[in-house]
Amino acid sequence: MQSRADWPAWARTLQRFKLDGLALWLLEAGSPIALLGAQVLYIGQPLLGGKTINSLAHMLENEQETQAFLQYLRGERLT
Repeated sequence: MQSRADWPAWARTLQRFKLDGLALWLLEAGSPIALLGAQVLYIGQPLLGGKTINSLAHMLENEQETQAFLQYLRGERLT
């Protein structure tokens, strides 16, 4: 999947700005928030631009991908 190719860059960015803990907390909070975030990204994509925004929205939209990214962000092995 394309979004998984972006995960290392996302993780580095979150860690660089010390937002990885906040991202983990928000993603663990539940799928309704993630799904709403995906829709906001889709709507804002023309303004934000880029393939990465679309990839992030796809990841947030898919519960299994979101859980896999959480595992990746925690440094756990992906199942």
